[in-house]
Amino acid sequence: MCFEPMSKKENKDKANNNKVNEAENNAAQVEEVSIEEQLKEDLAKEKDKFMRLFAEFENYKKRTSRERIELFKTASQDVMLSLLPVLDDFERALLHAEDDKEAEHLRKGVLLIYQKLLSTLEKNGLAKIEVAQGDTFNADEHEAITQIPAPSDDLKGKIIDVVEKGYKLGEKVIRFPKVVTGF
Repeated sequence: MCFEPMSKKENKDKANNNKVNEAENNAAQVEEVSIEEQLKEDLAKEKDKFMRLFAEFENYKKRTSRERIELFKTASQDVMLSLLPVLDDFERALLHAEDDKEAEHLRKGVLLIYQKLLSTLEKNGLAKIEVAQGDTFNADEHEAITQIPAPSDDLKGKIIDVVEKGYKLGEKVIRFPKVVTGF
């Protein structure tokens, strides 16, 4: 092997080539870094989109589950509403049968059927709304069908008579109690 000395021009050319190669390598590294940063930003954006979509879907599942449970609780509302007049008729029949001593056996049979119907409806979520004479009238909880002069001053703005009982199905009021108030 024989080494020949390089000329100055060759040294300059070689140095320039090294600088160019170095600059190209740096540019490639910068380009790789910027591509890597761009990919990281894109990944972060897509991850954010995914997390938002996932959260939205979870909220949707919870909402539909709540709606389904509520639907099952109140699915029998129409049936319950149609049976409420029957309950009212039973109560009226029992009130009138109390006066007739000859129909005691009939009264006991009607009472038995009434209690059976009422217990069946209560098992399915029906509950009476308790209202008593003398309670304070509240328009959010009662339906006033008429007002009459109060027999005494302490009954003004109070419930004087309950015409129809109110009922709830679960937590939902399906019929407000119909009352007469004093003024």
